[in-house]
Amino acid sequence: MKAVSGADAIHTGTRRGGTITPMQTAGTTSAVFRSVGLTEERIARCAPLTGGTFNTVSRVTLTDGGDWVVKIPPPATPGTLMGYERDLLVNEATFHACADGSAPVPRVLHSELDPAAPTGPYVIMSACPGRPWSEFAPGSLSAAEGCRLRTDLGRIVARLHAVTHPAGFGYPSLALGPLAPTWRQAFTAMTDAVLADADAYRARLPRPTAGIRALLAAASPVLDDVARPALVHFDLWQGNLLVDGGPGARSIGGIVDGERMFWGDPVADFVSLALFGNMEEDEDFLAGYAEGSGRPVVFDASVRLRLALYRCYLYLIMLVETVPRRAPQEDLDSAWTHVAPQLESALADVESALRARG
Repeated sequence: MKAVSGADAIHTGTRRGGTITPMQTAGTTSAVFRSVGLTEERIARCAPLTGGTFNTVSRVTLTDGGDWVVKIPPPATPGTLMGYERDLLVNEATFHACADGSAPVPRVLHSELDPAAPTGPYVIMSACPGRPWSEFAPGSLSAAEGCRLRTDLGRIVARLHAVTHPAGFGYPSLALGPLAPTWRQAFTAMTDAVLADADAYRARLPRPTAGIRALLAAASPVLDDVARPALVHFDLWQGNLLVDGGPGARSIGGIVDGERMFWGDPVADFVSLALFGNMEEDEDFLAGYAEGSGRPVVFDASVRLRLALYRCYLYLIMLVETVPRRAPQEDLDSAWTHVAPQLESALADVESALRARG
């Protein structure tokens, strides 16, 4: 996390930079190339993609015009992962397979999801056109174009949320156990896991974990309002939204980085879509979402309480992950400055909602 303002400060992460020549990649990446029959002669260019803090990601341009993205997770070394991050690429592959046809997402071309495989796990995907929305300088998108893109995004996300999974709720990776029959059971396992990580890593939080756990448990009955497991990306900040085209003709070129996806409450995606903001104020997105889903989003007491719970979950992850990531001090300070107040605000909103419910 670089010392920049607001939500971008947290999502920017430790940047990787520079260009690497063909086959001068890490040994694991070279092994992946060999496993799919990709020889050095077929590679026109191979360069690391910046912005990630977890996986090693490379953009590979082939001599025949093919354009690949290769994603390789770090070794599952004890003390370097959070509980939900085990077998994270299973979530990625699941997201792309299930979202294909509903949204502009990469196609999985090759994959190995078994950590015991000689190459280790990896996913090779087609590259989507465009560049991250977060990289556009302020003012480079007109107000009208920004509104149109938000409306288009609303339609796309509504289509994603129409995808369901009859087997249950939770992470496809099964990192936290089998898919659960209820959303309350699945989300409780998710929050219990991140709080266990907080205890294990001695992460700095604005409140003791025991109090947070008790508060989330007290609010958990509202999760029973969710009966259908929807495809939830859960990381739809602008860095994962690619914008393609020139001025006046821009479009959403791709939704990437689906590794945090789970089967759950579609409302959960509104947290990252309005990171550190208020989703109720995003009229353009909500108009597109209503058009795509066939019904408007009603921010009633249930939805608002659930949103507060999902904000708690995301901000807990963002604070706790700085420890196993071994973030430098400036990043720790940035997380504490930007994220800790957001977590405290979300916890206060849960408390307020519970008082209102009686």
